[in-house]
Amino acid sequence: MGAGGGSRLGQLFLRSLLFLLLAGPPAPRPAGGQLRYAVPEELEHGAFVANLGEDLGLDLSTLSARRFRIVSRAGARQHLEVNLENGILFVNERIDREEMCEAGGTCLLHLQLLVESPLELYRVEVEVLDINDHAPTFPWQEYVLEVAESAVLGARFPLESAQDPDVGTNSVRTYRLSPNGFFSLEVQTRSDTSKFAELVLERTLDREQQRTHRLLLTAFDGGVPERSGTAHILITVLDANDNVPVFDQPSYGVSLPEDAPAGTLVIQLNATDLDEGPNGEIEYSFSGHAPLRVRELFHIEPQSGQVLLKGPLDYERTSLHELYVQAKDRGPSAVAVHCRVLVHLLDVNDNAPEVTLTSVSTPVLEDAPPGTVIAVISVLDRDSGDNGRVSCEVSPDVPFELRSSFRNYYTLVTTQALDREVVPEYNISITARDMGSPALLTRSTLTVPVSDVNDNAPHFLQPSYSVYVMENNAPGASICSVSALDPDCQQNAYLSYSIADGHIHGMPVGTYVSINSDSGHMYALRSLDYEQIRSFQIQVQAQDAGFPPLSANVTVHIFVLDQNDNAPVIVSPMPRNGSVATELVPRSARPGYLVGTVSAVDADAGLNSRLSYQLLQATDFTLFSMAPDTGELRTLRSFLEQDATRQQLVVQVRDGGQPALSATMSLLLSVVETMPQTFSDFSEFSLPAEPSSSSPLTLYLLVSLGSISFTFLLAILILTAIRCRGERCSHGGDGCLPPCCRCCPGSRPSSDGLKTSNLTAQPPAGTTAATCLDMPGGGPPGYCYKVCLGPESAQSDFMFLKPCSPPRNNEKDSGKRSQPGQHLQVSKQIKQPNTDWLTPSMQRPALKSLFSLAPRAWRTWAKSIKPSRRSMRGCAHW
Repeated sequence: MGAGGGSRLGQLFLRSLLFLLLAGPPAPRPAGGQLRYAVPEELEHGAFVANLGEDLGLDLSTLSARRFRIVSRAGARQHLEVNLENGILFVNERIDREEMCEAGGTCLLHLQLLVESPLELYRVEVEVLDINDHAPTFPWQEYVLEVAESAVLGARFPLESAQDPDVGTNSVRTYRLSPNGFFSLEVQTRSDTSKFAELVLERTLDREQQRTHRLLLTAFDGGVPERSGTAHILITVLDANDNVPVFDQPSYGVSLPEDAPAGTLVIQLNATDLDEGPNGEIEYSFSGHAPLRVRELFHIEPQSGQVLLKGPLDYERTSLHELYVQAKDRGPSAVAVHCRVLVHLLDVNDNAPEVTLTSVSTPVLEDAPPGTVIAVISVLDRDSGDNGRVSCEVSPDVPFELRSSFRNYYTLVTTQALDREVVPEYNISITARDMGSPALLTRSTLTVPVSDVNDNAPHFLQPSYSVYVMENNAPGASICSVSALDPDCQQNAYLSYSIADGHIHGMPVGTYVSINSDSGHMYALRSLDYEQIRSFQIQVQAQDAGFPPLSANVTVHIFVLDQNDNAPVIVSPMPRNGSVATELVPRSARPGYLVGTVSAVDADAGLNSRLSYQLLQATDFTLFSMAPDTGELRTLRSFLEQDATRQQLVVQVRDGGQPALSATMSLLLSVVETMPQTFSDFSEFSLPAEPSSSSPLTLYLLVSLGSISFTFLLAILILTAIRCRGERCSHGGDGCLPPCCRCCPGSRPSSDGLKTSNLTAQPPAGTTAATCLDMPGGGPPGYCYKVCLGPESAQSDFMFLKPCSPPRNNEKDSGKRSQPGQHLQVSKQIKQPNTDWLTPSMQRPALKSLFSLAPRAWRTWAKSIKPSRRSMRGCAHW
């Protein structure tokens, strides 16, 4: 920058400082409910304008967090800015009043201030005050006037006015003429308060004495400090042309629509001159001080005086154009006369409304209450009057509405509760329409996404689940899958599954089944047994990951399906003497004679427990038959002399499962002439009508059995104590048993976990083989008592052996089947039989056989320990 530019900036700064000192700090002036300030133009960047934070009563510490800012149109220059630290409004860039407000008058800056959380809108007007930064200037540096020497005293010669872009007192105030002896200067005021100068002839001119006159014209403005501009006037004295053109009127006014095309006739000017010849021919032209903008928009035909439109008009930029036209004849000493043409533009609805989204708060929570502000919308129409009045609306099919807060400012608010699961996103069409004819409109679309709130609990696809699981399933196998849905999204829709606390047959439900928390797959943690548990139910809970979390429960019914995993157990007849069951048959028996009934039970259910009986082996198949459904053994014919007196039969009991399981027993029939009065192995005890009733006979049997068991146990303990005092277990070469013996081979835990004991009796054969007897129920759980008998022993003695554990086998094997020639082994505690497939004639013998098991066992044992010369040894295992 040169020295001239630096001097100009320095003078401008001094003038601005002087203005502020004289005017004082700008004070807010309320105008129609808004703040108004005044600021001089040409201030440097950062100059103080006002303290908005204090005037608006805002908390200065929250201005930055609440995004306090000035809202302006896109592309508009930001002359002023707000400091968010102290709330001061300062000058952001230099303000040139003459550039901003071409039409003159009051120059205002309209500011819209926005602050969020909560949303507030303020309007501020800043008046830009003019300073004297321009000096008056003339259109030409030198005026040339031709004055006829015949001009009369007092003749006036208007001069081109000096122009000063400043307004008010800073514009042209007066003119001054350099001293001379022929002309004086008079300053005139127009209707618009502008000043112009006229030369007044004070002394008669004499061309022969002085042909030219040189004067200096100075224009002064009213600013502080005062500025001035000069122009030279060259006056040439001519011979007389004593008539000047005259316009019809000094001022013209015309109206023109702003959309008038180029070439439109604006006005036809007319001036007359009473002279003849060249002195009466008039030429029209713009005055020298006509603005450049006017010369670009309008054109004057020199000969006809027509004013034509040359360029496009814009009412929104300037609504009034002032044309200065001069008329001058062609004669010597021609004097130009002037007139003013005022062109008033008529507004046309040629600007559509502009929609600006000032502030948008998206997304919006679906539980936002009605009245929540979503966005602030401003509309602007550059037209005036009805053409500039705008109405704004949204489509009626959305739960939103527009509320007008200030003129041309709207807030978009909700009208009802939102539901993201129904509509996750809204496309709101905003229509701005002006009142012009025809009306212009603008549509803008605002997308408002709805954010999710955890307001929906999960729900299962089924109200309940029924699951069928085959027993003996593999632990860890999948048994079913549950599934739930949650209409929420993201974290609120993430589901986790769990099993509610509970117990199944006294055990926590978590020991039976588990569930995958992510997929809902359920797994069995143990192998299920239909004979132990047939069905159970659990509660499954699905819970989302929202806050607070929501959940739903569903009941899962698990039904255990039966599998043919239990072989039939023959409960009647019982074997005699621990070997085979025997029965006496009279030789006089006729065909159809009922020898006895074989009864068996099966712990399975359905077809798996439906039993059928058949003779597997027989001495003579023509002599006996067995009913397949009832197990009744009857004679087919009468006995003959040649028939054997001992008939060996093998009976097989088979269930209806797939594959079928079976059990066999051996039966020895003796053909006798007469029947003794003794109970056979087919003997039956009479049962009460209802097993569940408390009859005296049942009570007597229970008391008797308990007394006998207690007496036997007491005797064993006394004999053991006596023997321990006399001898050690290591003494004895009798060869009964080795120092440590196992429990009887037939003793093993059943599949259902109940403790069982087997009773096996063998008659002494006179050999060294030991005869073992398992004592059922003779001690606390976990003990197995074995009595060893030897024919060579002369005394009874007991020997305690080292503890040993019986072999365990959890798998159900073929040991449940009884093969021919093997001992019949009967469990002390038998699973409750399923008699669904038994005929009524079979149910009573089967139940009676259960009651007869214990007394028969005691009788067998009593016969085996007669007080003969035997050696008894006992062993107990922990």
